[in-house]
Amino acid sequence: MQYEKNNKERIPYEHYKGLFALMDPIEASERLNIPYDSEKKRFSFRLMHKQHYIDHPWGEIYTDEGPLGENFAAKILILRFFIEGRYSNPTGKLLTYRDIPWGEVYYPNFQGRCILRLSYAFGNKLDKFEKVMEGIGAAKIEMGDSAYKFEFISNFYMYFIMWDGDEEFPPSAQILFDDNFPLAFTAEDIAVVGDISIGTLKALSAAL
Repeated sequence: MQYEKNNKERIPYEHYKGLFALMDPIEASERLNIPYDSEKKRFSFRLMHKQHYIDHPWGEIYTDEGPLGENFAAKILILRFFIEGRYSNPTGKLLTYRDIPWGEVYYPNFQGRCILRLSYAFGNKLDKFEKVMEGIGAAKIEMGDSAYKFEFISNFYMYFIMWDGDEEFPPSAQILFDDNFPLAFTAEDIAVVGDISIGTLKALSAAL
């Protein structure tokens, strides 16, 4: 998993680790619909199509290859998800970032940080876009010139939609979310979600 803007530091990370340690893991497992192994004392969850684990109460996050590393912003996002998030079945309605509480306020930041960045990364490279999306198990959908639905974290899905550019118009993109997203992430958290997902796709694309 790649994250390009490490704008969080260790102090808030340690704060959220402390809150995570106080959390009831059984309650969190039921609240998020994510399995918890009481013998191994760890949650198992998917992030960008890859299996991850987080130990309770220690808050250490790792994959089968090893620890997540010094990626504090991503680790804070995951800790906050377990501490505050809640799962509910989506209704089928899709949300833009503006539809999320406080999304209208933070939209200019999200547009530049995520939507434009996605467009610049893949707007003229739809073949690479399709390869990396299929590589993370995304499902192709009929929107735009190329679009995919994918699971960001266990049971929470988002949508990347691309329009190819031409002589008159530059390439463009849109990012949509299932309507259960605001139950798990604030508008500020969702900007980090965009950073992580786009950074991961760019890293996978560079390896093609």
